[in-house]
Amino acid sequence: MKPHYDESMTRIVIADDHAIVRKGLKQIISEIPELIVDGEAASADELLTVLRSRTFDVLVLDLTLGTRSGIDLLKQIRSEFPRLPVLILSMHAEELFAVRALRAGASGYIQKESAPDELVQAIQRIAGGGTYVSANMASMIATDVVRGRHDMLPHERLTDREFEIFRLLGSGKSVGDIAEGLNLSVKTVSTHRTRIIEKTRLRNNAEIIHYVVSNNLA
Repeated sequence: MKPHYDESMTRIVIADDHAIVRKGLKQIISEIPELIVDGEAASADELLTVLRSRTFDVLVLDLTLGTRSGIDLLKQIRSEFPRLPVLILSMHAEELFAVRALRAGASGYIQKESAPDELVQAIQRIAGGGTYVSANMASMIATDVVRGRHDMLPHERLTDREFEIFRLLGSGKSVGDIAEGLNLSVKTVSTHRTRIIEKTRLRNNAEIIHYVVSNNLA
């Protein structure tokens, strides 16, 4: 049965490939009278179908929705639904993905380990037209702006696609496996790998794997 709501309520759609996570999010949100979960999805295709079916006020999106890159999906959503605020929910630390997500069009970023009241605060903030990151992340971003990003870490020099391939290489996948998984040619992935090595100055896959594991990027 479709939830009942009035026009004053903030309509939320949740996208996460784990049913238990969606259930937990719905439980947290249901405790706030002015918020309502009016849709949910377990995959990118399902999410796009739901978004095209009716209007929502906020999308809570898992950064890793199935096999599809969350950043890539976010860019598509921003292109098709430019006025929909998107809150990225991720198990990855803010310092690794928050800036990339914001650049790709997200209105906020929150970690799955955050407290329930922080989730509610983030939803309310972006529903009202604002942006949301933790106080710690806001401070880091401000520091980076002041420094002019001269002290970028190696992986921060990569484009979104290069970073995606970098993480896959770091998880031990071969160029062929990555090409098949991302529906790219082996030549294209090899070209990205060459650029990754040039930008990070890591010499081979072994060093990439070590870097990715050491920095919890997998």
